[in-house]
Amino acid sequence: MVASSFAVHPTPAVAPQDVLAAFREVATPHISDNLQRLSGIVGLQRFHRQRKLVGTAITVKTRPGDNLLIYKALMDASAGHVLVVDGGGDTTNALVGELIMLYAQQRGCTGLVIDGAIRDSAAFREADFPCYARAAIHRGPYKNGPGAVNMPVCVGGQIVQPGDIVVGDDDGIVSFPLSEAPRLLDAIEQTARFEAAIKAEIANGKAGQSWLTKAFAPHGL
Repeated sequence: MVASSFAVHPTPAVAPQDVLAAFREVATPHISDNLQRLSGIVGLQRFHRQRKLVGTAITVKTRPGDNLLIYKALMDASAGHVLVVDGGGDTTNALVGELIMLYAQQRGCTGLVIDGAIRDSAAFREADFPCYARAAIHRGPYKNGPGAVNMPVCVGGQIVQPGDIVVGDDDGIVSFPLSEAPRLLDAIEQTARFEAAIKAEIANGKAGQSWLTKAFAPHGL
């Protein structure tokens, strides 16, 4: 028996709107700090201008250079989903371009995270549609498979599960389970207060700072 070349699993529900709205106000470094500064998603660059990316992951695993299953995933997307694609980091063929961007927008998708290449990069800048990828190249994709939809994928060194929350801004992209959201929001509030106190102390103009003293103390400096 020959195994199927395709695996398509159910699309996860979009996270509650109040959760997504809360993370639109949070910078990724604050999230990363409270995720123990583990690997996160690294090695991708931003191809849009500035719009923040927040949404619920729908995931795709593709053969390098092949985007057939990307279309399948987007057919079942709805407002608030983010397309997260494990393309194996290959940059010899673009996995998405302007047409997929337009279709993703039509489906309500809030952005794309591609561990691979894109093309039509000017269209992403013009639309300011959130898109992170490894590179841009003119060569287009194949549409043969194999592939899988809504299974765990590895993107930029980070395992992303379908249904995870994805947040992207100027500093990069982080992801985490929806179940972590309440803890993270509480911890981030504390981080923001801590940093506000440091900023106020820096403003006093003194070379000696209590927060620096704490950092030096364990090293006898």
